Amino acid sequence: MEQTNINFKNKTILITGAAGFIGSNLVRRLMELDGSMTIIGLDNLNDYYDVALKDHRLDQIDKLSAKHPEKKWIFLKGSISDKTFIDGVFKQYHPKIVVNLAAQAGVRYSITNPDAYIESNIIGFHNILEACRHSYEIYDGGVEHLVYASSSSVYGGNTKVPFATEDKVDNPVSLYAATKKSNELQAHAYSKLYNIPSTGLRFFTVYGPAGRPDMAYFGFTDKLRSGSDIEIYNYGNCKRDFTYVDDIVEGILRVMKSAPAKQIGTDNLPLAPYKVYNIGNNKPENLLDFVDILHQELIRAGVLPEDYDFESHKKLVPMQPGDVPVTYADTSALERDFGFKPKTSLREGLRKFAEWYKEYYHA
Repeated sequence: MEQTNINFKNKTILITGAAGFIGSNLVRRLMELDGSMTIIGLDNLNDYYDVALKDHRLDQIDKLSAKHPEKKWIFLKGSISDKTFIDGVFKQYHPKIVVNLAAQAGVRYSITNPDAYIESNIIGFHNILEACRHSYEIYDGGVEHLVYASSSSVYGGNTKVPFATEDKVDNPVSLYAATKKSNELQAHAYSKLYNIPSTGLRFFTVYGPAGRPDMAYFGFTDKLRSGSDIEIYNYGNCKRDFTYVDDIVEGILRVMKSAPAKQIGTDNLPLAPYKVYNIGNNKPENLLDFVDILHQELIRAGVLPEDYDFESHKKLVPMQPGDVPVTYADTSALERDFGFKPKTSLREGLRKFAEWYKEYYHA
């Protein structure tokens, strides 16, 4: 087990992408922990998907914040690709723990809008690393731990399953995947050069209430509700390691508390205090089974009528560029080091999503 070497009490925690799906859930979870802390949330609120959903997540945080006066919640609108802005945030607020979740997401969007990925995922992450580097000069102790989002997409077309962090990941099949692998390389270089404790987390198909509308389960729901057909890629021969958002957040929290130890090598230079973990459900689900359970839970929640003709709205289509046939996480390292393994079943998670969807959209 990794030693817990960071206490959140009275610390300032910076979370980028705080209006995003994972980021907003992480902020809310931090609000519910014991003790005082300052939480700085940063997001550019771009229109990649409906900004009203991001505003909804921030409203939920504000309501929770009002119930926890011991937590100081500060939201800042801005982009991690704006170096002056990021440097100013670090100089003013002196964050001790940084969780970088801000990124341009989506595999298919990276094919049509590559510039957005270079700006946010490469330049933006570089700005975060530079700010962490200079934090040691600006305030006492500087950044104690940088945790950042990577992705299961880095495994590309790997045929060995389950995917382990020791596997070679040098053949990305999308620009999005390439930027995430680049983040891991950037973080390693800065950890080695400047002794910045950093941990990368490869997320596997995160889902849940108030999730991203570009994700399959959300898009399928919108289409089924409107009576449109849904397209199931690779003729249904896809498997995904669906991971419920609460499990992802619990994994992040445990990792945040355990920064990789700083050590000196035989050359009297720092060894990189650097780690990478998978966070997945360790149980890939067939996409056809997934949509069948989703359909059942949407009927149960009242989003779809009981007599909904699901089969007539289901189309099996070829694989799309950038997609992979299977994602499957080897989570043994996460379990070994943190005693943690995701536990939410697919049906339980989709039930919570369907109930949220019914309430939010008054479906």
